[in-house]
Amino acid sequence: MTPKEVVNRFYTAFSQKDTAMMSELYSDEAVFEDDVFGQLSANEARAMWTMLLKRSKDISISWSPPELLGTVVSTQWTARYTFGPAKRQVVNVIRASFVVDNGKIVQHRDAFSFADWARQALGPMGKLFGWTSFLKNKVHQKVRSQLQQYMEQNGLKP
Repeated sequence: MTPKEVVNRFYTAFSQKDTAMMSELYSDEAVFEDDVFGQLSANEARAMWTMLLKRSKDISISWSPPELLGTVVSTQWTARYTFGPAKRQVVNVIRASFVVDNGKIVQHRDAFSFADWARQALGPMGKLFGWTSFLKNKVHQKVRSQLQQYMEQNGLKP
């Protein structure tokens, strides 16, 4: 599989909520990173996607055709879902970059506007404080704790 085919397969699996296929596409040495979860190992990234898809009953995603720029595959993807007890509608536009080696993802970086996400997902608090490092750090701590708890409950190694 070419690097672009790997990325397309990843998002196809994501859109079908096929976390087994998503997990299989990560190298065991892979590193994932975004502004909310921070840097994750391959096992943590696999668990993150599984946890998020189990919790998001109505998520839908779309993505642009991947582009190969040197050794990096880049795409823009959009996630649409309801968030939290208030069931706020979120449309998060994410720029993803991947490094693929031997048919496996070895690096995956997602970048998006935390302030835009917070405004949609957290309502008035997100609108007022979404631009601050304080709120970003609070969200980071919460999701990392949730991920650690999820992994412990499911017997998954970091």
